[in-house]
Amino acid sequence: MDTAEIQLPRPAASQDPTLVASRALLGVVARSLAEALEMVTLPQFRVMVILSSTGPLRMGALAARAHTVPSTFSRSIDRMVAGGWVRRRESPDSRREILIELTTSGQHLVDHVTERRRAEIAAILARLSPAAQAQVGSAFALFAEAAGEPLAEDLLSLGI
Repeated sequence: MDTAEIQLPRPAASQDPTLVASRALLGVVARSLAEALEMVTLPQFRVMVILSSTGPLRMGALAARAHTVPSTFSRSIDRMVAGGWVRRRESPDSRREILIELTTSGQHLVDHVTERRRAEIAAILARLSPAAQAQVGSAFALFAEAAGEPLAEDLLSLGI
């Protein structure tokens, strides 16, 4: 078969706009993180997001959720403790277990990033008519349903 005869599949009409929208949303995510990344590293922020959603965790469980090597993870936690983002505390169930928990400052940083993201999305949506806003909401709900709910670990490994 001649290469001129090969017909490559054309993307569906919805793929290109969805790809463009994904880049726009990635920009929202990046801008919402910019200020936080002046204070903490992306892996440290990921740890704070995990703790914000799960509550206190043992070091090993936290390292597993963050997809890091436990032997080097302790040093990162040391830096986060020194920065005031997390603290170590004894488990109420076992004095031998040490839990890592988010401090008020750490929770505030996670909340600030989330609010920046919400505000930017709200500003973007405000440029649309109420009917168009409803269409966008419906379209994203359909897309999210088709994609399935991503695992928190998948999002966290990307810094989202």
